[in-house]
This record gives sequence, structure tokens and C-alpha cells, in this order.
Amino acid sequence: MKPAPFRYHRARDVEGAAALLAELGADAKVIAGGQSLVAMMNFRLARPRHLVDIGGLRALDHLSTGPDGALHIGALTTHHTVETAPDARLSAGFAVLRAAMGWIGHLPIRTRGTVGGSIAHADATAEWCLLAVALDAEVVARGPRGERRIPAADFFLGPYLSALDPDEILIEIVFPRPAPYAALTEFAERRGDFAIVSAAVDLDVEGGAVRGGRVALGGVAPVPVRVPQASEVLAGGGSFADCAEAAAAAVDPPDDANGSASYRQDLVRTLVRRACEEARNR
Repeated sequence: MKPAPFRYHRARDVEGAAALLAELGADAKVIAGGQSLVAMMNFRLARPRHLVDIGGLRALDHLSTGPDGALHIGALTTHHTVETAPDARLSAGFAVLRAAMGWIGHLPIRTRGTVGGSIAHADATAEWCLLAVALDAEVVARGPRGERRIPAADFFLGPYLSALDPDEILIEIVFPRPAPYAALTEFAERRGDFAIVSAAVDLDVEGGAVRGGRVALGGVAPVPVRVPQASEVLAGGGSFADCAEAAAAAVDPPDDANGSASYRQDLVRTLVRRACEEARNR
């Protein structure tokens, strides 16, 4: 398959890219690594009339920890950059991000695909989208009206639909605090495929005991979701098995070609318990 005809525009800076998007309107799409958009264009699932290439904006390729302990990841940072980042750039408190990269496709995809592109694509099964929701990340966007910070909980609106305005560019993702006892795991038919169900857990550990935590799931709803019922079990001193059961009971996953709702609930039980155990073992 080949994409429908389009015009190519190469942005020189963020402001210029935002101006182009404002001028071109809804028929324009931003492209960076192109690992998701190009595939959709080849299958004619996406037919933008204009592509605005931001791949040359090197200022958006960064990975650093701020004085407040927050981790800042530029939109053009590749998955492989995070996967191979030394401790000096990615502290032990954010080791879950490095570990999660192994679930993303295969190495060629990770060397080209970008963190910002994955989040802007807003796929409910994407690892970065799940991590952003689980760890209370903020998405930083810039457009003609200036810069705004959007909590991940408010960013994902539906399948491939986000809170970005048509003339805004995602420039950075901020993880506000370390998550030393966090883990992500998932299940797919084959290694490298999109997950059928994924689970991320961020435990609160004090004195060697679990005092609470947050549980998030992908593949069970149109967007990645937090599961407060599972968090309540952890806060109440319940077992990981009870936490996993509460998570499975709280969701109403879809039936589709990848599996029934009950099958996905069984996966939730297994994956949440596994993620809890991995997070505790950190």
C-alpha cells in the first residue's frame, strides 16, 4: 500500500511548526519518528494532506533530572535513548522507564520511535501512555497561545485522541517524582506486538512493607486507566492477589478479535499480581 498524496513541510523551530499547523488546519499532521503515522498512512487509515516534520528540532531531544527531582524527557527522545540511558541521566528512581522499553516493538522501532510521538498518538495499549498515567506525568505542549502543562489523566480522551489542540506541539513529558518501586508488564501474542493487556504498578513502600500504591491498566478501555479499587486494597494492607482481583472486577474490557472480556480480565489478574511482585522486588 502507498499513502494518499500529501505535501511535506520541514519545521525549523517549534514556533514555526506551530505556525504551520495553525495555517494548515486539521489537514496537517506532525511527524517525527513516523513509526505509527507512516504505517497508518500506508494503509490509508490516516490521510493527512500535509506533514509537518519536526525531526530536526534537536532541542526537543533531551533527558534530564531537574533540581526538584522531576524527570524531563524531550518529545524527540527515542525509546532506545531511554533504554540505554546511564544512571547519571536516568536515576534508579526511574528505572521502570528503562525496563519498560524492552516491551516496545523491536530494536529498529525503538531507535527511531520517539517518546513524544508515542504519547501524542494516544494508543491505549502503548507503554508510554500507560506509564504517563500510572506515574502522574504531565505533558507539556506549545502553540501560538503559549505553553501549557496537561496532566496525563486529562490528556488521553479516546482511541488515538488527545487533548492537544490542532496547532499545538508536544514538546516534553515530565515525570514529577521518582518511582523506585514501580513495574510494567504486559501480554501480547508475539514479542514486539501491541499488548492485549498491560499493567503498571507504583508501590508505596515504607520500612520494607507495602503501604499503598497506584495501579494502571492498558487495553481494557479506550484510554489507559487508573484503578482506584485496586489502590484501596493496597492501602488497606491487602495481598497482591486481592489487589489483582479487585482490578479485574473493576474493569469492563471489550470483546474483539484479540480476546473476550473474560479473557482480558484473566490477564488483568495475572499481570497486576506480576507487576506488584516485580515492583516490590525492586
